[in-house]
Amino acid sequence: MIGEPELDGERRPAAGRAEAPQDVVVGEPLRGRARPWQWVAAAVVVTSALWAGGLYAFGERLAAPEIRYRVTENLCDQFTAPALDGELGGLTKTEPRAGGRHPALEWASCDRKNDRAVSLGTAHTSATVELHRKTDPAVEFALDVPGNRVFFAGGDGRWEPLPGIGEQAMVTNPVTDDSLRLRVRDGGAVFTVDVMIYRATGGDDPDPTLAPLPHPGREALLAAAVEDTRALMAALRRS
Repeated sequence: MIGEPELDGERRPAAGRAEAPQDVVVGEPLRGRARPWQWVAAAVVVTSALWAGGLYAFGERLAAPEIRYRVTENLCDQFTAPALDGELGGLTKTEPRAGGRHPALEWASCDRKNDRAVSLGTAHTSATVELHRKTDPAVEFALDVPGNRVFFAGGDGRWEPLPGIGEQAMVTNPVTDDSLRLRVRDGGAVFTVDVMIYRATGGDDPDPTLAPLPHPGREALLAAAVEDTRALMAALRRS
């Protein structure tokens, strides 16, 4: 019968008594404390995470543009286009699109055109509002990329700066007198207004009872587009 907890000459710890780790002085109770290097490592991890998270949040705030506008489900209620309507005659047919709602981007659009039954050809204008909530659109706004341009029958219009509206504005250069695209950036909001006129060609059989489409010219169209864009911006601006 074995009187001591020994086996092969090795002493085992008594029941209920933990064996002291080699790097801790024998006789000093551990009392459940972690080793010093574990506390240091944990502190470094937590501090680094908080620091990185703080930098990320701070950088995100710096990158996020100011949003001073809103979008609506029916943009045609705000884009009434009275100036373009006066130049082109009766942009009464509307087609609103609610667009999309995303934490990074919200947008909506409205199409307006005249009634082909009362004129020879079709006049069309559209407005699109984009709210860039995560990334400032200023960096890429003036880039001359095909996706930002209207393609005309005679070629594609490149951008020209247009002062006096928003923080930054661009308009396609003259290619035809009947079409243009105006883009305006104000903070994180981008407003795009297109104007396009499709006239009856010589091969069409004109209806003598129909009035020809107006031909206001590019300067008048641009002035009307700027006026209607200003009105749209005012209607959507947050108070």
